[in-house]
Amino acid sequence: MNKTSQNNSEISILVVDDVEVNLIILEEIIKNMGYQALLAQSVKEALQIIEDSATLPKVILSDISMPEIDGFTFCSMLKKDPYTKEIPIIFISAMDTASDLSKGFALGAVDYIPKPFEQTEVEMRISTHLKIYTMQRDLEENNRQLNLVVARQMEKLRIEQKNIMTALARLVESRENVSGTHYKNILYNSRILAEGMQLSPKFEDEVTDDFIDTIESSAGLHDIGKLMIPDHILLKNAPLNDEERRIMCSHAELGAKTLNDIYEGVEKNDFIEMAIDIAWYHHECWDGSGYPKGLKGNEIPLSARIVKVVDVFDAMISERRYKKPISLEQTLAYMQEKAGTIFDPDIIRVFLRIYRNFKGIHLE
Repeated sequence: MNKTSQNNSEISILVVDDVEVNLIILEEIIKNMGYQALLAQSVKEALQIIEDSATLPKVILSDISMPEIDGFTFCSMLKKDPYTKEIPIIFISAMDTASDLSKGFALGAVDYIPKPFEQTEVEMRISTHLKIYTMQRDLEENNRQLNLVVARQMEKLRIEQKNIMTALARLVESRENVSGTHYKNILYNSRILAEGMQLSPKFEDEVTDDFIDTIESSAGLHDIGKLMIPDHILLKNAPLNDEERRIMCSHAELGAKTLNDIYEGVEKNDFIEMAIDIAWYHHECWDGSGYPKGLKGNEIPLSARIVKVVDVFDAMISERRYKKPISLEQTLAYMQEKAGTIFDPDIIRVFLRIYRNFKGIHLE
């Protein structure tokens, strides 16, 4: 069956009974109520009517004892079909033992009218269940509309969050007097590396399409903690002393806590969670020699391991106020040498295959 339940100005009631006189009487009652009567003398005929109708009947009146397929089986069939399971089914039958009633309700029927039936009772039961059915449909539609509004607002909020974070990330670069290309390179190259990893059996389960989209958005926040580092340390051209180095290294933890504080009371999403992981752990090393927590191996979130590779690579080949760019050949040799100590060796294997697609490099 492929018909969906929709509002319609002409409400139809389906009646299923193998006794023609019952169909005639019920048809008259339904028409007098202002509704359209659909009549079937067998379950097969009823199923065909449902299949052929432009809209589903709003209520079904069904006998129980019928040849070939009985009313209980008919009810069970409808309740198993996602397109018809919500239609109220009222049994009209002379089978009125306690076990009959229990079985009918257990299968999903909403009411029972004993035979011989009274017109007033039939009208009352139909009216009651039509109202309930209509109210349920209206409630579902209202909930659907509300969910759409909430989803649009959440998407708007996520976009605003990313815009704010982008502005903060660019502010970090402006404080360091670093060109805006570093930020763009980190975003783009993180995606390129993740896409390459997705093709590797080692990472194909973890690096999903959603993961790739998220890391492209969140990778640029890796150094957001530098907003809290004093200028005399952040902008120093000479080597840092031990205390200055300690303060500089604190930017990883400060960045993660800043993101946590910004989103305190806001439901976390993949973007926020990954941004926090990257800010906190992108200076960890594969062998545990990094900071701030000395994590090693797979203890380090995958997103942070990816950004670690991308960030170090871009920093080495780029010019800074305190250094000249390192050649691509030397940088690649360093990355390969440090696989298994500073970097995840499996990520480096992928990196060495796809680095030519990175932004910021000048191939000779």
